[in-house]
Amino acid sequence: MHRDAGSFTHQSVLLDETLALINASNGGEFVDATLGLGGHTEAILAANDANTVLGIDQDTEALQRAGERLAKFGKRFESVHSNFSNVAEVANGRRFDGIIADLGVSSMQLDDETRGFSFREDAPLDMRMDVSTGRTAAELLDEEDEETIANLIYKYGEERNSRRIAKWIVEKQGTDDAITTTKQLADLVERASRGGPKEKIHPATRTFQALRIAVNDEIDIIEPFLRNSINALKTDGVLAVITFHSLEDRIVKQAFRRFSGKCECPPRQPVCTCGAEKLVEILTRKPIVPKEAELAENPRSRSAKLRACRKLAQ
Repeated sequence: MHRDAGSFTHQSVLLDETLALINASNGGEFVDATLGLGGHTEAILAANDANTVLGIDQDTEALQRAGERLAKFGKRFESVHSNFSNVAEVANGRRFDGIIADLGVSSMQLDDETRGFSFREDAPLDMRMDVSTGRTAAELLDEEDEETIANLIYKYGEERNSRRIAKWIVEKQGTDDAITTTKQLADLVERASRGGPKEKIHPATRTFQALRIAVNDEIDIIEPFLRNSINALKTDGVLAVITFHSLEDRIVKQAFRRFSGKCECPPRQPVCTCGAEKLVEILTRKPIVPKEAELAENPRSRSAKLRACRKLAQ
């Protein structure tokens, strides 16, 4: 049964730490590139009456709910329906004091059984964050070959049984038993994983994560977003990014290093080809992670990592 969007709750991860990094209490113009239900934005707007926030999200339902939540701030808040990687296009020449992005899936998306992100309830296998465009997870499984499916499950889900799972999936496609729902996929992965080591998480967890990442192109758009965000910052502006996956965190870490001027080319290579350029100062030598109190209150924050950098004068 579909839940009313108004009944969803969401706990913003690493909220105080993010506000401190972007100096929200000082007043300024900010972008929340992954608006979601507006938790981070609400805190930014409440931190100083001079603050303004441009919120971006590709989920129209999230935009509606956030708009209702943040209406009390009037013209200090505006929103745009777009992917976070389009931040430069959305900014349209404006420069900001801070840009934040929370790359996790929102609780609203996870808990809405009609969206297909979770296997707790049976639902169409969709997984699109923007349901107005792109192909669904079911369409991806129907259109890609066994090797492609196995590779994406292994790469994005770090699933050791990826080959076996992909083989079983492809055998189902083109039959009356083709996989179109979350329950069908979860049951198949569970059967394909039998005999393996016992784990604390459901056997389908990594496969669902991998398909969600692939459907929404979550990995490949991170670095363009980071570069575009730095370009959209004022001098001394701060970019703060929260990740929930080791691949995401690695991309952010390595991109920040290059943007801080750290060359990653082989030592004997005569010319730098990695794109290192001193554009920022890294503010988080190690990622900030949730404290015990936050973990106890919000277990979904356990894999969150926050990194930030400050734009240098050019």
